[in-house]
Amino acid sequence: MVDNEDEYLLISGIQHFAFCRRQWALIHIEQEWEENILTVEGMNLHKKTDNPFTREKRGNTIYVRALPIHSNELGITGICDMVEFIKDENGISLDKEDGLYQVKPIEYKRGKPKKHDADILQLAAQSICLEEMLGTNINEAMIYYHEIKRREKVLLTEDIKHRVREITKEMHHYYKNRHTPRVKTGKHCLNCSLRNICLPEILNKEKVSTYMNRMLVD
Repeated sequence: MVDNEDEYLLISGIQHFAFCRRQWALIHIEQEWEENILTVEGMNLHKKTDNPFTREKRGNTIYVRALPIHSNELGITGICDMVEFIKDENGISLDKEDGLYQVKPIEYKRGKPKKHDADILQLAAQSICLEEMLGTNINEAMIYYHEIKRREKVLLTEDIKHRVREITKEMHHYYKNRHTPRVKTGKHCLNCSLRNICLPEILNKEKVSTYMNRMLVD
């Protein structure tokens, strides 16, 4: 459990960490960032879905967009693109609402379903936050993929949630020690937004941030 909110890490970083630990460290520890077409499209998609404080009720479902969430247990914080509260007699009570509701987080992603599970782990982390905040249990969530224009159901098993807990522990360890892992090249590097910053040829000599600062001075 993390008591100091200043030490909370971003939920969005879980996706980066699962994809590439070094990418996560460059973004969240060394504060490096470089936009490419993938990140720009992703940000534009989120601008369309993130409308803070929007709450809409249609039939038996309440839709809340850009909902701030956090977990004291995991020491993470972030925003859910959308959370659906669906009326269900086996659900939980909500302030100023009659009846009981099941909770379903919805994440929006550019592209299509991936071969790796980085998106699923990020969504599972959001679910753990909601479970802690609302006192409920969430077994199912959704990811909307812009390229295929449909939702994909995600079953949130205890194994997936356990992996999220292990990942966040590792993230906090790296962050506390300001540790940036060495590069492990592979096919995932081809579309990485930090490909031009990672610079594997200088890894044995100095940190990327040090190199970049020196080049700017020179």
